Amino acid sequence: MRILLVEDETALAQTIKEGLVAEGFVVDIEADGVSGLWAAGEFPYDVIVLDIMLPRLNGYDVLKKLRERKIWTPVLMLTAKDGEYDQTDAFDLGADDYLTKPFNFMILLARLRALVRRGAPERPVVLTAGSLVLDPSRRLVERRGVPIPLTAREYGLLLYLMRHTGDVVSKAQILENVWDSAYSGGENVVEVYIGYLRKKLDAPFGVQTLHTVRGLGYRLDADAPATTR
Repeated sequence: MRILLVEDETALAQTIKEGLVAEGFVVDIEADGVSGLWAAGEFPYDVIVLDIMLPRLNGYDVLKKLRERKIWTPVLMLTAKDGEYDQTDAFDLGADDYLTKPFNFMILLARLRALVRRGAPERPVVLTAGSLVLDPSRRLVERRGVPIPLTAREYGLLLYLMRHTGDVVSKAQILENVWDSAYSGGENVVEVYIGYLRKKLDAPFGVQTLHTVRGLGYRLDADAPATTR
C-alpha cells in the first residue's frame, strides 16, 4: 500500500513515515502543497495524508484541485486545528477523513487501513491466489490454513504481487510500488526478496507459484506442483 504524506513538519513527517514503513506501507513525503499536488497527479497512491497548513499551497486548495482534476484518491486531512468549521470545510471539499494533531499513531494506522478498503471497492477485502490467502485488514498471510509470518517488506511485496496475480510485473514496477521512492540501490534486491517469499510461501507446501519470467520480471500464479530439474 502506497501513501503520499504531505507534511511540512520534518520531524513529524519522518516519525509517521518510519511507523508506516514498519507496518508494510510505502511512504512518499512532500513538504509543500505544490509538490504534494504534483506527486498526487503523477503517481498512484492508495491514500493521501494531507496537512492543512502547508507552504506554497494550503491543504484545502490542494484537495480542491485534486477533486477538480477528478483524482479520487482517498484523502485524510491532518491539522493542528480542531474547530468544527475546519472539519466541515474539509469534508465539503471532498476529504474522506480528518485527524487532529496530536494524534495516536495506532488511530492514524486504523484510519488509513479503513480508507484503503473503502477507497478501492474493486479490490476484494481478502486476496487469494489458489490456496494462498492475504487478509489486509488483519495483515494475515496463510496457505492451507497455516499462518505464514512475513517481514514488513516481504508483506508489501506479496501484497503487490497478489493484486496483480497472473500478470508479469517487472523489477522496476516492483521497486516503484514496494520500495521507497528514495531507494537508490540496485534492482537485484527484488530478486533477493522473491527468494525469501519462495522459501516461505512455496517450498514448505510443495508448490511453485512465484515464477521468474526471463527478461521481463515475475508472476504470481495459483497453486501448481513444484517441478524438479
